[in-house]
Amino acid sequence: QVQLVESGGGLVQAGGSLRLSCVASGGIFNLAVMGWYRQSSGKERELVAVASIGGVTNYVDSVKGRFTISRDNAKNTVYLQMNSLKPEDTAVYYCNADVRLGRNRGNYWGQGTPVTVSS
Repeated sequence: QVQLVESGGGLVQAGGSLRLSCVASGGIFNLAVMGWYRQSSGKERELVAVASIGGVTNYVDSVKGRFTISRDNAKNTVYLQMNSLKPEDTAVYYCNADVRLGRNRGNYWGQGTPVTVSS
């Protein structure tokens, strides 16, 4: 069974840092493009950062230079290091696995972890 479990969200002051983690189970991690999305109140879910199976990364413009996505294939874990946080980064952050190969092909979501940045 494929499961994504996020952790690391919380309340932080503007300028602070948080690191989100997402552990993937079900044998899909090395077959998946891993991403972090976020959704704030009244807005659509948006892609924040993505890391390919080979580790190539891409970011939405608003977080470039502040956020870093990384993946540890040995631990089946993807991270999102968030620095210089701003109040506009406040959202629920979701881990996503886009599995391109194998019998578990599909798109999977974690339950979300809330991040609140106070001014």
